[in-house]
Amino acid sequence: MLDNTHAVTTEDFLSPSGPASLSARLYLPATPPMVAVVVHSATGVPRDYYKHFARWLAAERGMACLTYDYRDFGHSLTGSMKASKATMAEWALVDMPSARAEMRRRFPDAQQWSIGHSVGGLLGPIQPDIDQIDRMICVCSGLVTLTDHPWPYRALAWMFWNGHAPLAVKAMGYLPGKALGFGANLPASVYWQWRKWCTAPLNYVPEIGDTLPNARWAGSNTPVDLFAFKDDQMVPPDAVWRLADLYGPKARRHELSPSEFGLPEIGHIGAFARRNAAIWPQLIA
Repeated sequence: MLDNTHAVTTEDFLSPSGPASLSARLYLPATPPMVAVVVHSATGVPRDYYKHFARWLAAERGMACLTYDYRDFGHSLTGSMKASKATMAEWALVDMPSARAEMRRRFPDAQQWSIGHSVGGLLGPIQPDIDQIDRMICVCSGLVTLTDHPWPYRALAWMFWNGHAPLAVKAMGYLPGKALGFGANLPASVYWQWRKWCTAPLNYVPEIGDTLPNARWAGSNTPVDLFAFKDDQMVPPDAVWRLADLYGPKARRHELSPSEFGLPEIGHIGAFARRNAAIWPQLIA
């Protein structure tokens, strides 16, 4: 369909990812794009949250942009969430590369950019298609663990990992995020792996080369920018810089403050909210 307000064409389709299909939406500019962008969502954040950012990329920067939901989540959920066996590692190691492959197929002559929000950039150093990415941008992605959170947020995080949430997952067979105020339901297997990593001293790092692939990014020539926000209590800057270390010595680090942009807050989720569009040019500069 044609979005006359922003002169952006959108296309909804199913994109293959192994045995799964990802519900995707492509935002196309009026002229052939020189850059093709895939936006990889944060955990529990549906693809449509990024629609204003994606439309801005297409309308104002002339970039094609793909948003999608991971398997067994959001629009990509086709059966019972209780029956899902999807994991966070599957999202990162299968779904994210599959979404990028879709954009390479559609735009073989364009630069291929990957913009990951939180988990969307978290496992970049161990992904299989590093050499086919022209630029990686990580926003609020970090090797976070419980002790990184400031108080009193740390108490809320502790409850999410050790209190009511795991009890609810055991009782329901999935994370009832809507009922718990988290915002979205998640497969149980995603929650348990997420919990394991976020309560471990080094997050997923000890699993590299064992249950997870080896980290190869530091030996590649693919540029990566990591953005941290000073008011992000969920993934504070120190956690982002630990991930930057895993990406390697050439990773570029950016710490931003809401006040720099005349904004009251940004936090962990707010970077892609339309109200915070003032920061978008810097994310892709």
